[in-house]
Amino acid sequence: MAPGLDLTAYRLVQEGLTNALRHARNPRRAEVIIDYSEDRLVLAVRDDGTPIPDAASSGDAGAGLLGMRERVAVYNGSLIARARPGGGFELQATLPLEPA
Repeated sequence: MAPGLDLTAYRLVQEGLTNALRHARNPRRAEVIIDYSEDRLVLAVRDDGTPIPDAASSGDAGAGLLGMRERVAVYNGSLIARARPGGGFELQATLPLEPA
């Protein structure tokens, strides 16, 4: 595993859960999903809250999401941050792993 990747994974989950508390109205549930395979790590944080109006400007990723995108880019990964079709928000990061 690349140096620092474990800390990046931890910080992504931490920020995703923090966002669920700060930027959703009445979240009742948040879940963290970890999919670890030989060549990649996929982390997802999902909540069921409704977005707080004007929590972030339209089209503005905000400092937290920007920081997460930068962390993921260091490892040539990808980050998806989006509203869920049934309500709530989802953050999903895919990080490639080095061969052992």
